[in-house]
Amino acid sequence: MERFEAMCRRLFDPAEGVRGHVVARWVFLRALGGVYFSAFLALVFQAKGMIGTAGILPAGEYLKALHGAGGLGFWVAPTLLWISGSNGWLMTICWVGLVASVLVAANTWPRGMLAVCFVCFLSFVGAAREFSGYQSDGMLLEAGFLALFVAPGGWRPGWGVRSRGVLAAYLLLVWEWFRIYFESGLVKLDSGDPTWRNLTAMYEYYQNGPLPTWIGWYLQHLPHWFQRATAGLTLGIELVLVWVALLGRRGRIVCFVVVTAWQIGVIASANYAFLNYLVLVLAVLLLDDKVLRRWVPVRWRDGVVEEHSAEDSEREVSRWAWGAGSVLGWCFYATAVPLVRMMLPVPLAEEPVVMLEPFRIANTYGLFAVMTPHRYEIEFQGSNDGATWTAYPFRFKPQDVSARPGIYAPYQPRFEWNLWFASLGTWEQNEMVPRTQELLLAGDKDVLGLFAGNPFRAGPPKYVRAVMWQYWFTSWEEKRKTGAWWRREEAGIYAPTLMRGADGKVMAAEDVSWRGPEP
Repeated sequence: MERFEAMCRRLFDPAEGVRGHVVARWVFLRALGGVYFSAFLALVFQAKGMIGTAGILPAGEYLKALHGAGGLGFWVAPTLLWISGSNGWLMTICWVGLVASVLVAANTWPRGMLAVCFVCFLSFVGAAREFSGYQSDGMLLEAGFLALFVAPGGWRPGWGVRSRGVLAAYLLLVWEWFRIYFESGLVKLDSGDPTWRNLTAMYEYYQNGPLPTWIGWYLQHLPHWFQRATAGLTLGIELVLVWVALLGRRGRIVCFVVVTAWQIGVIASANYAFLNYLVLVLAVLLLDDKVLRRWVPVRWRDGVVEEHSAEDSEREVSRWAWGAGSVLGWCFYATAVPLVRMMLPVPLAEEPVVMLEPFRIANTYGLFAVMTPHRYEIEFQGSNDGATWTAYPFRFKPQDVSARPGIYAPYQPRFEWNLWFASLGTWEQNEMVPRTQELLLAGDKDVLGLFAGNPFRAGPPKYVRAVMWQYWFTSWEEKRKTGAWWRREEAGIYAPTLMRGADGKVMAAEDVSWRGPEP
């Protein structure tokens, strides 16, 4: 019993917990505040158009439909928007989260401000439906929740050496880092996608992702041996290298160096919002003070020295530690079960996993299980006569073939991201497309704010349609001759064209819709 209590103290008592990682924890928490900042900054400019009272998928309507479920409704959609679905309250949540993220980065009451960030971001995710279906959202909520147990207490804790943080939470953060890589490797093999098995997955990768970059254009044109090598290296990192972190301190340092270089390359070649930045931040936890202390300015190094007394090891396990142990143990179980089932058909209880799903603090990950073989883009166009059509300009998506693909991450244009996913299916599967058409017909200012401009300033058009285009990177020769980064061909009408009738009601002008790319 004494050994069990000692182990619990070591794992769950913050006074006993994380040792030798003062600098790593400090860097991780500051950087996590930066990741939260990027997430909230994007919401400040987009949230009203996406889930506001007159947005594409209003949160208020969604929550109203859950009212009949009583307390279960809050469990299904854990959000502060239950208090009010108004635009003012929505923006208050976004701005409070943004300010809290700055305070986290500034090391001001980090534990309290991390709690505010978590609740505010969960409030968006819990009510945003299709606009929050990304693995990166789950990654941030999981890391943000575990960081609450790692962060030091106090208003201005400095290095926080007097409050080491809960070791179990620290280990679960490293566990999250491991799962992001390893589970992504497993799903690539389990999916049966032949492009991973024959190492051709990278042949079209750079041009077919949600938001390519100009660096990706150049990488796309490198020889096939390079594309095959990077595909093999991806599988090697995800399935093999991450295990090296278990081989001790040197193995963790090797992992950090390799994955950091790898993630920098991904960031440069594709815009995946804050996902890659968060994975980089988690990797910092692989390092210890022996590595990082040398980078601390000399005048601040003395503050990194930890304090420990014999009294710490003799103290009884507190109720707080038992509570933390229960919560963190639940999180570990909920993340371990799916991973085990990916490898072995083991009968394990599913209920603890399902119960945590709405809170996104115990997730499964699987990036690029199947590579997208084509690039289709949905473009909204308006017309007053049904013959001459004018496109609504996007801020970030490929549209103008002569515009150089930019680097926007960690900023995430969720509306444009969702359109990329919508292009992989039909309009019946993507409510946001016809809903956007309706709101453009109404001239809704919040939805228009999601675009780079309004080509119908005198008043909304009579007709709005969604056109599908197929895009390809230009070749070296095409770029030399025309200066264009893209070439595109119209593939058809994605969704029924909508029009305003004489009575102001919206109706379908025709019933010609996109049925997806040819197999």
